[in-house]
Amino acid sequence: MKKILCISLAVALTTGCAIDPYTGEEKVSNTGWGTAIGAASGAAIGAIAGGGKGAAIGAGAGAAVGAGVGYYMDRQEAQLRARLEGTGVRVQRLGDDLKLIMPGNITFATNAANINESFYPILDSVGTILNEFHKTSVNISGYTDSTGSDKHNQTLSENRANSVASYMVRTGVQHGRIQSRGFGERYPVASNNAEMGRAQNRRVEISIRPK
Repeated sequence: MKKILCISLAVALTTGCAIDPYTGEEKVSNTGWGTAIGAASGAAIGAIAGGGKGAAIGAGAGAAVGAGVGYYMDRQEAQLRARLEGTGVRVQRLGDDLKLIMPGNITFATNAANINESFYPILDSVGTILNEFHKTSVNISGYTDSTGSDKHNQTLSENRANSVASYMVRTGVQHGRIQSRGFGERYPVASNNAEMGRAQNRRVEISIRPK
């Protein structure tokens, strides 16, 4: 059992190594980690069910499942980065989750929830990729800075998140995949004591998660 686990992990991590095109560093891709974790889990379950032979079979099945999710999100991440490069939208990867961070200054007019027409093509690109990779859920969150009343900021953040959600539906993304919510001035990512920080806090985030 221990030998099978070690071999499965070693092979998965070795084949999962890649060069990060954005940092130039060698890393274990999410596909590799998913394969390794899936192999270990599958081997453990297989061992309980059928001893050493069961562990080997379980490791193979678990590796396939683990690699599938990681590979799926790897491909989606690559397409999003390629389409959104130079647009001002940041792409973050957290495990198998992706997050698109859209600054308020390029997405909306000041103190408004109507999406800037110049931002339509960017959202169209996001919608195209979300439709291609449909095995994900989409959570849209709106945030403001601390300027203004709590009530106003809460309403503005909700309206902005709803605007982006509605646009995503217009691009063909199924309504049932999307959830939207506003958080007002809560959860700032920078200090509200300076304009630069307030600008970072005015944002909409789209979190993309495998189902």
